[in-house]
Amino acid sequence: MTGYRLPTAVFTIACAILGNFYPTTNVWAQEEGKKATERLPRENLLVYRGQDGKLEKVQNTDDWLRRRAQIVEGMQQVMGKLPGDEKRCPLELKVEEEVDCGSYVRNHVTYASEPGSRVTAYLLIPKAVLRAKEGTQAAKAPAVLCLHPTNNVIGNGVVVGLGGRANRQYASELAERGFITLAPSYPQLAQYQPDLKALGWESGTLKAVWDNIRGVDLLDSLPQVRHGRYGVIGHSLGGHNAVYTAVFDPRLVAVVSSCGLDSFLDYYGGVDRVWRPGAGWTQTRYMPRLADYRGRLQDIPFDFHELIGALAPRHVFISAPLHDGNFKADSVDRVVAAARPIYQLYGKADRLVVEHPDCDHDFPETMRLKAYELFEQVLGAPNAAASKP
Repeated sequence: MTGYRLPTAVFTIACAILGNFYPTTNVWAQEEGKKATERLPRENLLVYRGQDGKLEKVQNTDDWLRRRAQIVEGMQQVMGKLPGDEKRCPLELKVEEEVDCGSYVRNHVTYASEPGSRVTAYLLIPKAVLRAKEGTQAAKAPAVLCLHPTNNVIGNGVVVGLGGRANRQYASELAERGFITLAPSYPQLAQYQPDLKALGWESGTLKAVWDNIRGVDLLDSLPQVRHGRYGVIGHSLGGHNAVYTAVFDPRLVAVVSSCGLDSFLDYYGGVDRVWRPGAGWTQTRYMPRLADYRGRLQDIPFDFHELIGALAPRHVFISAPLHDGNFKADSVDRVVAAARPIYQLYGKADRLVVEHPDCDHDFPETMRLKAYELFEQVLGAPNAAASKP
């Protein structure tokens, strides 16, 4: 692994191959999005704004793509606009440290996500994959992007088992099961402190999304990876980071979010103090523009009802504990109820699943195991020889 250099990833080609269900750019919004005069209903996704500015009913998936594009446009009003090739550069993967972890090797790596910014990450590869003869089935494994929760001390180290709270080590557990996992750092947490303003980012959220997309580019370039289709998993901060990233990147075909979302209207029970500038969602590392909607949260131009709908018809598993103090379980149910008609529109209603474990803001083993089973179902099980005995 040491010294391995990657070619520039061609994300746009992957999007073209995998974009059968929806466009990855806001092609409809370029024509229609600016005609909106008021926010579309968050709990009724079966309407969109037509070319004349009037509400139209979603009759088929083509109509839904218009609404989906308008959702993405709303996201970018708050997050900033997702960049294109002007930010794409050679990844220049560098392995800083290799650690033998028994059944897998943990690589501490960096990669260039954009000019002037290198992301720190952990790349975990099962030894059986590294030992396998090139060209055999065992020489490639499915891969999962593992996004970490808030941790100001070790950041992404928590998901590879280096400390922090229990029940967060999903990157290492997946590696033990035979998956290749990549755990990038989140901007402005722990040791990863990119200058968002100098780099031209309007939100830490979108910088994270871009770093994650480039992380998938990295996975798409590794010879040990089954290319083209990936999972993404995250808890808390990682839970909504996973959803945001998957909305923009169709290569993420199985999405797991633990304690990561409810409606903006219900966040922390709807108390006003969490919407003041620099608090909650409005921090620099998230979306500062959301502070503009304090006192009128209903006008925020996107919400999780729409984001979960925008993931259809991919596989989505949401763990929403009954006693989560951040994100309310009943709000999650309303989000899912609003999104489910879109999965039904595609004939894939069973691909949207929500569970309510009896715990607080946690990711218990029962929920993690269901997530891992989902990845095995959707991405294909790792070669038996690569799994932990």
